[in-house]
Amino acid sequence: MISLPEILGLAPVVPVLIIEDETLAVPLARALVAGGLRALEVTLRTPSALACIERIAGEVEDCVIGAGTVLNRNMLDAVGKAGARFAVSPGLLEGHRFQDSAIPLLPGIATATEIMAGLSSGYDHFKLFPANIVGGTGALKAFASPFSQARFCPTGGVTPANAPDYLAEPNVVCVGGSWVAPVDLLRASDWARIEALARQAAALRRV
Repeated sequence: MISLPEILGLAPVVPVLIIEDETLAVPLARALVAGGLRALEVTLRTPSALACIERIAGEVEDCVIGAGTVLNRNMLDAVGKAGARFAVSPGLLEGHRFQDSAIPLLPGIATATEIMAGLSSGYDHFKLFPANIVGGTGALKAFASPFSQARFCPTGGVTPANAPDYLAEPNVVCVGGSWVAPVDLLRASDWARIEALARQAAALRRV
């Protein structure tokens, strides 16, 4: 099983995907992987999300498919059965420890108290969410000294313009972003443009 640090280290950006139409899942994933973004997060915000994860897992080579918006253990179990190789939550799952999951889980945090709770549950990689609301790079700088072991994937309000600022922080391993697969390009099946956006994202520099 590929570890969470390995997954988050595959590229500087993890695409955060909302897919309404199951038939678009595979060509979208192929375009993103061709552009250099191998770890993809399909959010559980649509009725087709689990089917999209299952199809990508079965049909797209070199893709490390993950599931986002995982809110409880039942959802975590369901995405694992669908073929997800990692999961992302907007917060900490109550009573859940790192070793409890069959697949790696990236829990969301917004405060120092939540980081402490996550660390005590065995986690050391977190999703800073929503990054643009809870302090952005300023919060990451503040967390760096008291939580030197913690690493972050800021998500929420991350754009091509501010992604380099986040990636310049030593405690950031990658960012989550939806800009690589905008709704208009997805609905138009403009895979060439999506691949180009993915290629630009993959070329962003990390510390």
